[in-house]
Amino acid sequence: MSDYRYGEYDGGPDPLAEPYDVRGALDDMGEAILGGGTPGEALRELLRRGWQGRRGLDDLLRRVRERSRELRGRGRLSGMLEQARALLDTAIGQERAELFPDPGDEARLRETDLDSLPSDTAQAIRQLADYDWRSPAARETFERLRDLLRREVLDSQFRGMKDALTDPDPAAMQRVKDMLAGLRAMLDADGRGEHTQQDFERFMAEFGDMFPDNPGNLEELVDSLVRRMMAAERLLASLSDEQREELAGLMAQALEDAGLAAEMAALADALRTRRPELGWPQPGVRMSGQTPLGLGDATSAVADLADLADLENALAQDYAGASLDDVDEEAVRRAFGRQAVDDLEALRRIERELERQGYLTNNGGNLELTPKAVRRLGDTALRRVFAGLENGRRSGDHDRHDAGQAGDMTGVTREWEFGDEQPIDVPGTVRTALLRGAGLGGRSPHGPDGQHGTGPHVKLSARDFVVAETERRSAAAVCLLVDLSYSMALRGTWAAAKQTALALHALLRSKYPQDAIQVVGFSNYARELRETELAGLGWDMVQGTNLHHALMLAGRHLDRHPEHEPVVLIVTDGEPTAHLQRDGRPWFDWPPSPETIELTLAEVDKMTRRHAALNIFMLADDDRLSAFVDNVARRNGGRVLRAAPEHLGEYVVNDFLRTRGARSQR
Repeated sequence: MSDYRYGEYDGGPDPLAEPYDVRGALDDMGEAILGGGTPGEALRELLRRGWQGRRGLDDLLRRVRERSRELRGRGRLSGMLEQARALLDTAIGQERAELFPDPGDEARLRETDLDSLPSDTAQAIRQLADYDWRSPAARETFERLRDLLRREVLDSQFRGMKDALTDPDPAAMQRVKDMLAGLRAMLDADGRGEHTQQDFERFMAEFGDMFPDNPGNLEELVDSLVRRMMAAERLLASLSDEQREELAGLMAQALEDAGLAAEMAALADALRTRRPELGWPQPGVRMSGQTPLGLGDATSAVADLADLADLENALAQDYAGASLDDVDEEAVRRAFGRQAVDDLEALRRIERELERQGYLTNNGGNLELTPKAVRRLGDTALRRVFAGLENGRRSGDHDRHDAGQAGDMTGVTREWEFGDEQPIDVPGTVRTALLRGAGLGGRSPHGPDGQHGTGPHVKLSARDFVVAETERRSAAAVCLLVDLSYSMALRGTWAAAKQTALALHALLRSKYPQDAIQVVGFSNYARELRETELAGLGWDMVQGTNLHHALMLAGRHLDRHPEHEPVVLIVTDGEPTAHLQRDGRPWFDWPPSPETIELTLAEVDKMTRRHAALNIFMLADDDRLSAFVDNVARRNGGRVLRAAPEHLGEYVVNDFLRTRGARSQR
């Protein structure tokens, strides 16, 4: 046993883990889909809310905006200029204090030189670079100013460089030069295709303390440098023209004093070649705080604000082709830590698993539900319908208890008759043959040679066969005609109509698979709707309620199934206002033209001759609609039901069950 070690499995996903259960996410989406939304809208709503304890996009957006407000209130971007001016004024004041007691001409000449210094801080520092300070305190202050500028300017380019240069030893500056040379060499080698990961690892082993972001490869290091350089450009763009010119001069002077001007210029050129976006104009930012920020801290704040602005845009997902893949995971980690990254990955997994497990398909950026998903949503809608039905209202099961092959077993058997289609009861058939053989003295009725004998096999004759009786169910041709006109959306009834259609589909699929169902949507035109279309379907923003065309399509469906019992259900909130002309174009008029009413009633009469009763579910209390449907009921013999939208599914399903039961029992 000493040769075996046990530990956490690290060879990839846990092979024993239960499959990711994404059905709950689909059910949550179903709330929005059955409420009238599209699959894409429902998924975005789920991702905004979050799921199973994971923060959603709305929560991340809120945190991004709070973080942005916090950063904007942190301080003033011009703090570096203020610090430099303060130190320069202090040094000049200390020098004047040293010169004032001296009555000599040299002292007066020095004072004149100090009086003639330009107001621009960078130019003043440049002129004082070779000044022989009389005051030791002034010399120390001026050197502190130059050291501060070197550290801040380098920190604005390389995050964390300020700490690396706290040691005033010239060896520290030489190490910076060596780092820049090594970085340039890596970039040049990469441009020639000669760079290796080992080269990068050797570079980081020597200079890794200067890069607190801890990049894992050269590309990540370049990303970090480019982000910092773009932030420095945004910082300059945020200042006034005078401040920008003065700060740029200070930065150039600091690099020149450090002997790094040429190296930094060469690095900037190399990065611009690699990342052309560095040459684009950068937008400025606004800071509202009162505390003056150093150049490095100001650059970090500007970089973080730029990240947050990009994050806010990506998390809002309100642009064409938006995807969670657009969200920069590294920017999320920098802003909010590992937990936020885990939340984001959980949201991404929902979308991936919905597609992988066969619930969603992405058709050119348009999310569509698969038949598997629609079946689950239909079952959900059906459960809601039955939950609303009172006990005992599910009567109407349309079973016929005469012999047949399509229903469930009754437990009764009988002798087979010519023409029977029932399943053979094999045990009963064998038992009958054995009993018949026993009646012949233990001999099989027929031997191998056709004579009576004691053959080893059971011999069957036609009179031995027994069949199992089943409950036979009558088949129905079901037509559900659903109003898609814009008025359904205005009245808030479209969602209920969609849920009803899905529930009826689920009922027939699960309980009455022998039935043939057709769903027809009608507005200015009518069209047949597949089950997979229903879930993502929206209303039509057109004028017209073309019941005439819908009845024509329903009639063709009934004619294709002449042996089925006809069941026609109509869901609408308005009287017919359109009909189909001879040339195939729709005609709309309101109030309805006499021709529209006449043609629609003609289709009603055809339905009557097919013995198809039209049961109409009214979703609006309208006098003109009431008069029309009452006329239909008189001509056809169907029923009119005034249904509140929230109970539409219950009414339609219950009426379907009642109608089917009544017809089956004739």
